[in-house]
Amino acid sequence: MTETTQHTTLRAQGFSCPSCVSKIEKQVQRMPGVNAVEVKFASSRIEVDHEPSVTPEDLVAAVRKAGYESSPSAF
Repeated sequence: MTETTQHTTLRAQGFSCPSCVSKIEKQVQRMPGVNAVEVKFASSRIEVDHEPSVTPEDLVAAVRKAGYESSPSAF
């Protein structure tokens, strides 16, 4: 992670199978400025390392585009 890279955690809702994980990861990873995405199925968390130009709202929109709801989380 570089100094300008930010880390955002989202709480995901509505996914119930491991195949949902790759669907969300692929959709978010396509975004310009996203460096890494990891969906944690057991805890319903989406961890994203991204450039400052990418906002949490952008990430929520990308997850929604994959067919799932999420919201920014403090942990």
